Amino acid sequence: MMTYDLLAALALFAFVSSITPGPNNLMLMASGANFGFRRTIPHMLGVALGFVFMVLLVGAGLVQVFDAYPVSYTVLKVGSVVYLLYLAWKIANAGAAKTGAGSDAGTPMTFLQAAAFQWVNPKAWAMALTAISAYTPDHTLWAILVVGVVFGAINLPSVGSWTVLGQQMARFLTSPRRLTLFNWSMAILLVASLYPVIWPH
Repeated sequence: MMTYDLLAALALFAFVSSITPGPNNLMLMASGANFGFRRTIPHMLGVALGFVFMVLLVGAGLVQVFDAYPVSYTVLKVGSVVYLLYLAWKIANAGAAKTGAGSDAGTPMTFLQAAAFQWVNPKAWAMALTAISAYTPDHTLWAILVVGVVFGAINLPSVGSWTVLGQQMARFLTSPRRLTLFNWSMAILLVASLYPVIWPH
């Protein structure tokens, strides 16, 4: 039974976990700075709706598949690290690549790319697993749907604020040197976000 207290706690968890720095937010800030808010909208929607879909599948029992095949956790971990390193490289070179015609490094992430990224995003997995285990005590379909709706309502404006922050920072990134420095800083922070994955406590 989803009580008012449990719902309030879920909303707080959704806000804190969605607004704090992580791979999604760092990439959205970089995209906002490089491509602007409007061109980053598909990326934002992919993050928000992709994560809701992930929560629903995890709640429906997907986590049991991973428990049945423990090696899948290792595969997911390796895949996450490799793909995040690739994305960090793309962000680091985004400024220079934007001037190169036909280079995919100079284009914002699409809706489907952002949605698919949630499945190799360590923070998204931690958020989804915690949300389902802590806030759906009876694991009913209704409770799982409530978790998905709450995250959908809170996640989108939260990640959107990072895009706006990046867009505002673009005012100070008017020279190629500044933009390159910003993109490399975002890439380094994205790699740093892998620390809990590579060296778990």
